[in-house]
Amino acid sequence: MMVGEKIRHWVFDRVHSGNLVYNACWEDPRCDRNLMEFDTDSEIVMITSAGCNALAYLADHPKNIHCIDVNPRQNALLQFKQALIRHTDHETLFGFFGKGTHPDHEAIYREKVRSDLGPYARMFWDKNIRYFSDKGVRKNFYHYGTSGMVAWFFSGYIRARKRLYNEVQKLLNATDLETQHDIYLRVEKKLMNRMVEAVVNRHFIMCMLGVPESQQELFVNDYYRGALGFIQERLRHVFTQLPIHDNYFYRVYINGEYTEACSPDYLKKENYDLLHQQVDKIHTYNTTISDFLKTNPGKYSHFILLDHQDWLAANDRRALEEEWALILANSRPGTRILLRSAAEKVDFFPDFVRERLTFETTNVNIQHQLDRVGTYASTYLGIVN
Repeated sequence: MMVGEKIRHWVFDRVHSGNLVYNACWEDPRCDRNLMEFDTDSEIVMITSAGCNALAYLADHPKNIHCIDVNPRQNALLQFKQALIRHTDHETLFGFFGKGTHPDHEAIYREKVRSDLGPYARMFWDKNIRYFSDKGVRKNFYHYGTSGMVAWFFSGYIRARKRLYNEVQKLLNATDLETQHDIYLRVEKKLMNRMVEAVVNRHFIMCMLGVPESQQELFVNDYYRGALGFIQERLRHVFTQLPIHDNYFYRVYINGEYTEACSPDYLKKENYDLLHQQVDKIHTYNTTISDFLKTNPGKYSHFILLDHQDWLAANDRRALEEEWALILANSRPGTRILLRSAAEKVDFFPDFVRERLTFETTNVNIQHQLDRVGTYASTYLGIVN
């Protein structure tokens, strides 16, 4: 391994091993639910991320949801959301995670949340409950964590340019695709400049967004503007081909908060009672998928792997094969396995995986085009034979 490559790996490891990375999920649960077909018999194994999507899946009344993450801060975030749902009300939940701030955040944490958390989550939030304060330089939860810090810089860049900021707000509030299309193209010309290109293509910035070097290399190889070229292509699709009115992913990234009308399912008032009844079905584990399956063997019905196998394929082929072997050993006929990738075509599936799975394509292609995030080049759904 070359010195430069070692440094890049070190930077990525430092970012991910010492920080909350994702303060919100960047996978569309509407697409997931359409593809996965959860029901009351579903035993789901998934990567936690920020926990938003695990909460969204409760709408389908699954039997259990097992949330796994090697970064314990991600599980601490999900446990915080679970505790708020158990012990407060919708207004309080929306204050914390809809607006990203609450005037009584410290008192609510001490009196209603803290005792319901695991030891690590309690330690994490003891130090970081200030994330929900509106005081200081970053006045919002969604501007904390490594991806949140990038959002904070990006938001500040836009706000400092009044005309650009006004255009972006018009885009977020557009009511038809024709208007969206016209506004977005104007925004793109102003936003995708050389300075932004230089910043976005930096390894450190990509690490803060949770993008490993293996995915960064795909951008460099496939797009002449590198990561910015990939982002530009994907954003153009999202903002010119899909209605913006319910795209809460980009609203929170740009504005640092949701609205009642444009927010994740777990923050909708009409879903709160259901969440309160179902939230104990979610269980968190600070470990890897493989180690979870070794210590918790079973016949699971669904696996949601996000994009982490891009990293395994590039950095630890043996671990990739072990994970697949354990997934298949702990599956049942019909088990659905969902993953996403920065590559347009995944070529890292071991032969024994291809022999055991049938890959669904028709509905996957439809849902991939409808994905409101749009930042993955491909989506795969394997069904165990």
